[in-house]
Amino acid sequence: MRIISGRWRGTPLVSLGKGDPGAHLRPTPDRVREALFSMLTSRGVIQDAQVLDLFAGTGALGFEALSRGAASAVFVENGRVGQKLINDNIVKLGARDQAKVLRSDATKLGAWPGAPFDLVFLDPPYGKGLGQRALGVARNWMTPGALVVWEEEAVMDAPEGFAPVDQRKFGTSYITLIERV
Repeated sequence: MRIISGRWRGTPLVSLGKGDPGAHLRPTPDRVREALFSMLTSRGVIQDAQVLDLFAGTGALGFEALSRGAASAVFVENGRVGQKLINDNIVKLGARDQAKVLRSDATKLGAWPGAPFDLVFLDPPYGKGLGQRALGVARNWMTPGALVVWEEEAVMDAPEGFAPVDQRKFGTSYITLIERV
């Protein structure tokens, strides 16, 4: 797994090895990230974005956004394996000033004292309804018009307070784009 484009282009991220199914870590493949970030670039939502990466896992999506010009990223991850991978990648990329790890369950977030987020990555464990729950609590962390990139094993409907933008299928995963209204 590597950074696809931007200032860290080609830099390999800290290896997960074969993954950690017990921790529900399944990194988004390079080709899917490449297609996804092509969509986001065409929408002009990456440059200077405040990024929230929920169920961050390895942090690959948030790091890709930082590499392409996002201002900052907060990685929400409650698994120890994921937290270590994200912290190791922050050090490897020299991103301490732009990246923060929030050791928390994405479905039980409290108040956020920082700036609201305008680009959100949501990649929960598939089929457990955690994405809907996380959006319910993270909604107040987002600016009106914030774009949410939701990866699941099925097409996801926009919950209350969000509007559908786009949906695409990549292999066995679906990427659903929704916007906070």
